[in-house]
Amino acid sequence: MGQADMIDKPRLSLLRIIEMNIGFFGLQFSFGLQQANMGPIYGFLGADEATMPLLWLAGPMTGLLIQPIVGAMSDRTNTRMGRRTPYFLIGAVICTLSLFAMPYSSTLWMAASLLWILDAGNNITMEPYRAYVADRLAPDQRSTGFLTQSAFTGLAQTLSYLAPSLLTAVVARDVLDANGIPVIVRIAFIIGAILSISTIVWSVFRVRELPLSPEEEADLVAKPLTIRSTFAEIGAAIREMPRPMRQLAGAMLCQWYAMFAYWQYITFAVGRSIYNTSDPASTAFREATLTAQQAGAFYNFIAFLGALVLIPVVKRFGARHVHAVCLAASGAAMLMIPGASTPAALFVLMLGIGIGWAGMMGNTYVMLADCIPPARNGIYMGIFNLFIVIPMLIQTLTMPLIYRPLLGGDPRHVLMLGGVLMLAGALATLLVDAGHRQPRTQGLATS
Repeated sequence: MGQADMIDKPRLSLLRIIEMNIGFFGLQFSFGLQQANMGPIYGFLGADEATMPLLWLAGPMTGLLIQPIVGAMSDRTNTRMGRRTPYFLIGAVICTLSLFAMPYSSTLWMAASLLWILDAGNNITMEPYRAYVADRLAPDQRSTGFLTQSAFTGLAQTLSYLAPSLLTAVVARDVLDANGIPVIVRIAFIIGAILSISTIVWSVFRVRELPLSPEEEADLVAKPLTIRSTFAEIGAAIREMPRPMRQLAGAMLCQWYAMFAYWQYITFAVGRSIYNTSDPASTAFREATLTAQQAGAFYNFIAFLGALVLIPVVKRFGARHVHAVCLAASGAAMLMIPGASTPAALFVLMLGIGIGWAGMMGNTYVMLADCIPPARNGIYMGIFNLFIVIPMLIQTLTMPLIYRPLLGGDPRHVLMLGGVLMLAGALATLLVDAGHRQPRTQGLATS
């Protein structure tokens, strides 16, 4: 453990840990809206299935460019609001404005451009938020903190996936705006915009960051925040990356390639396997969209419950072995989705997807936080995001090349490829020298 962890940190009650993660609910509601709706929105606006992944480049590219830089900057930032809080608030404002504008897109280029801006805002917020949790909690409370984040991810994405279906109670599903996008989608994005800013503000003012110690302040004075020092710090951190973190790269490549492909093609796969349609302009495709969103809501609800269950399980067995089981469950489900011919069968398979998603959003960060020096929480959380966005970038660039020649132009085959990769990720996880638990440190219990 590093110097910051050797200093006793005030222990937080479960209620305070929940409050500090409420902002993650708004952030993940935004991500859920993207995952559930960008594929259909691109379809409504006339995108080609084979090249559609290129329209998703915003996520991996903004993550690649923004998160390591913002992570390094937040390590070197010291304001009256804290180290991480300014980034939360700036990112939340950008997200809110982009969510308001997205459903008014009239062309593919407009929707894709807004996705770049939206993802930039999300990425400005994401890794400083994870570093904030690592900063604020004693080592033995971090698994609770990160798995609470995972639970909020599941809950937020459950509601974001379900929002258009719930809105059909007051607005007909076939009522369209002039651009062909259903009105229920527009209203869901407006709700997401409100949640994005309000929940972040709640968290940062209810559970404020800890003040820096005199030693930390002296270190910041000695190493002021400059462009040169930021990039130098990123380079040094990469060279000195802990071995367990390097080992996680293989598992992350497999699981995130698979999950990104899943989000892009699940609606199209459901359209073919359950509704016998590949026409985005058809009523059947709109039905497939709602079914896929409802299934997504269900797997995210399973992830919400699963993350809560995983808190004691990970403490007992360690994050590494538990995560391998989670990925194996997700891989088996993806392999079987193309054979699901009814919504009920699809929902059963969402159990596996939900268990895998709970693990992806919590376990890997438990393993990471255990092996990185606390003084570099921000930068290593940012660099770790490269293990997410690079697989996404590889998927985005390779899928158009293999979609028709190797996968027969069938989105169901994309999901089967994802299943194989999830199983490979489970095996790779077992090779990681991580998942150990930090020794318990005593601290003052606070409310």
